[in-house]
Amino acid sequence: MSKVCEVCGKGPQVGNNVSHANNKTKRRFMPNLQSVRTQLQSGEVKRMRVCTQCIRSGAVTKPVAN
Repeated sequence: MSKVCEVCGKGPQVGNNVSHANNKTKRRFMPNLQSVRTQLQSGEVKRMRVCTQCIRSGAVTKPVAN
């Protein structure tokens, strides 16, 4: 399963773990992806993997519950 937001394209970034002794090892920073039911502009309801920043900013519209 891909670790990329389907709306903005945000994906993993590379950085370092830094110990107290200043030793560095590579690590990956993962986006906080959530599986959310979204309503597309066509009116279709689809489940997408979206980052929390897109959910909070309103880039995703959730369908109205019946």
